[in-house]
Amino acid sequence: MSNLVTISVTVNGTQYERAVEPRLLLSDFLRHELGLTGTHVGCEHGVCGACTIIFDGQALRSCLMFAVQADGHEIQTIEGLGTMDDLHPLQEAFQEAHGVQCGFCTPGMLMTLLPFLEENPDPNEEEIRQAISGNLCRCTGYQHIVDAAKLAAEKMRA
Repeated sequence: MSNLVTISVTVNGTQYERAVEPRLLLSDFLRHELGLTGTHVGCEHGVCGACTIIFDGQALRSCLMFAVQADGHEIQTIEGLGTMDDLHPLQEAFQEAHGVQCGFCTPGMLMTLLPFLEENPDPNEEEIRQAISGNLCRCTGYQHIVDAAKLAAEKMRA
């Protein structure tokens, strides 16, 4: 007798149906079942923000959810944000303002900032710092990330 549960989830505009273990983390489902390895796994406790995705329009930690909880929902990962030939304004801004160093935290930063900037089109530095306060970066002092977020806000308003 199998204890697999069949789920149907839309990820980056594509609907997937898979049979999964009830205890499979959403982050592991995205990475191992769907091959979307841009969702990084850092702490596995929801502290670092590396696994942040957009879940029904909200930035959420995928390491704190089970894949079965995504049944019937819509998810956007970093792979659905833009392409190398057609970067999202947020990705362009991170590139232009040098908001990336090693890159491990970047997908989570971008997925955190996307809904924030959509809801706050003209944030100040303090608001940006508050928005990314749940995302840890071990390489930078965050200033370039904040600068990139400001530039992205400008680009997204244009």
